Amino acid sequence: MAERLVILGAGESGVGTAILGKKKGFEVFVSDFGKVKEHYKQVLIHNEIEWEEGGHTEAKVLSATIVMKSPGIKDTAAMVVKLKAKGIPVISEIEFASKYTKAIIVGITGSNGKTTTATLTYELLRQGGLNVALGGNIGKSFAEEVAEDVYENFVLELSSFQLDGIETFRPHIAVLTNLSPDHLDRYDYNYENYIASKFRIAMNQTPEDYFIYDADDAEINKWLQQHPIQSQLLPFSLKKELKKGAFIKDNNIILTIDNTNLTMPIATLGLQGQHNLKNAMAASTVATLLKIRKTTIRECMESFQGVEHRLERVLKINKVLYINDSKATNVNATFYALDSMETPTVWIVGGEDKGNDYSELLPLVNEKVKAIICLGVDNQKIINAFGNVVDIMVETQSMQDAVQVAYRMASRGETVLLSPACASFDLFENYEDRGRQFKDAVRNL
Repeated sequence: MAERLVILGAGESGVGTAILGKKKGFEVFVSDFGKVKEHYKQVLIHNEIEWEEGGHTEAKVLSATIVMKSPGIKDTAAMVVKLKAKGIPVISEIEFASKYTKAIIVGITGSNGKTTTATLTYELLRQGGLNVALGGNIGKSFAEEVAEDVYENFVLELSSFQLDGIETFRPHIAVLTNLSPDHLDRYDYNYENYIASKFRIAMNQTPEDYFIYDADDAEINKWLQQHPIQSQLLPFSLKKELKKGAFIKDNNIILTIDNTNLTMPIATLGLQGQHNLKNAMAASTVATLLKIRKTTIRECMESFQGVEHRLERVLKINKVLYINDSKATNVNATFYALDSMETPTVWIVGGEDKGNDYSELLPLVNEKVKAIICLGVDNQKIINAFGNVVDIMVETQSMQDAVQVAYRMASRGETVLLSPACASFDLFENYEDRGRQFKDAVRNL
């Protein structure tokens, strides 16, 4: 009797898992509570995989031997609760797929910087001649890439939701870029729960594995003291010199691992800014562990220009610069964005709030922001937070409106910054959709 794999959610991770499950001999059924996108429908039909949309047929789901749930589905969802009550294992795509590959896995998580660090790490390994794929929370699904069965190395961007569903997943190299309160609505508004979730990335690591982390992050240090992990620690820091790991000295990145030393001048890096120095240190530590040549690391660092929707310069119109930072889905990411502004800024902010505390932004808003444009269904929290700090606040309900208002407000030499500090699901499909709509609206001015 074939084992029965039921997949909840027919998005990128769900459909990828279905393809891998079918290849490995499971009887596969995909069930989506909402509508399935046309592209994914075609893939399921082409692979002759049974699926449904617009609700779950309980009998079909509860007959599973194992269930993969998409990261967006909460543990408290009615169907998930029923499955767990029956003792049916509910895991994430990352857990399911990792059982079917012998590849070296680099797992990268953190509240911010993980997409940039993952993309940069992937570029370093690819340019260094390794057979490598980029997946997880970014690009193609990890499961589908495992099904293709051609990769010797994976760089995976991992969200806390994906890590919540792992049991045996063990990356050879784990990276934790930083911690700041995010998604607290999914963690009973308890920051400790969220931190514990991020550290799951290292829970199965052994002394042969590596854990790369930000040594300037107080929460990470505190957690490591209270919950020691098995793997070899490789910290990076902007503030202190380290015997092992990466740090800054005399405007150079200095990296030391065992007998390998690498020095890189900060001035030549393609991505500037304090937070990008950290991303660069994390990525070059991974590349050094995987024996990429120093010249390749330096060249790649010089040419790397960043990722879409992360402080992406769109256009200058009438000497006003428009910047798309739609990927800033939490307060800490927006902190970096505002911190890097060098001219008076018209700031477009708002969306689906995840339990945000805006107080840490007040000094920056006071110093840099001349007007705030709210872009969300419910903007009350933003209005309460910044109403006394900024003279002009406008509420808008569409990207088109927000950009039109910004265009009228910004003067020569100023900047219009989309950095929402919130999730996008109230008005947009996802942060990419939000960023593209912003860029389209700017180009149509």
